[in-house]
Amino acid sequence: MSVTEQVESTFEVASSPFLQAIVNQIRANDSYGTYRTWSDELLLKPYVVTKAQKREISIDGEVDSITKGRILAFYRAIATRVEEETGQLCQVVIDLSHEGFGWALVFCGRLLVVTRTLRDAQRFGFDSLEKAALEGEKTVQNGVNAIQKFPDAAKG
Repeated sequence: MSVTEQVESTFEVASSPFLQAIVNQIRANDSYGTYRTWSDELLLKPYVVTKAQKREISIDGEVDSITKGRILAFYRAIATRVEEETGQLCQVVIDLSHEGFGWALVFCGRLLVVTRTLRDAQRFGFDSLEKAALEGEKTVQNGVNAIQKFPDAAKG
């Protein structure tokens, strides 16, 4: 069985613009071409962390660079989707302590369109790809609504 066949997904990744945005972020930051032949489902597999798996992950250690990259790709995908919906340029800032606490900020001009407190970042993930897509799209819509409410601030 190949690596791509090992990933079981009942949720269609291609049907979610948000999950596609995450895949695009991962591939865009793949300077060595490692993920070029990987399926979308395989690239997104680390975003699925069940409650049982989360309990097994220690929060005592530092957040590893792979998890930091996964968090950054998630919020960059949100920024990308907000840009697509509004036409306004968005930027992402992740401020994460070595203990796994911090902030994820998406801003557009002078407007913070997304602010999220990060806790136990070592355990970042969702119960399913569908829940990741729903959370992402909900956050994108909140960002779009903020820009529509304060368009002058979003323009900078």
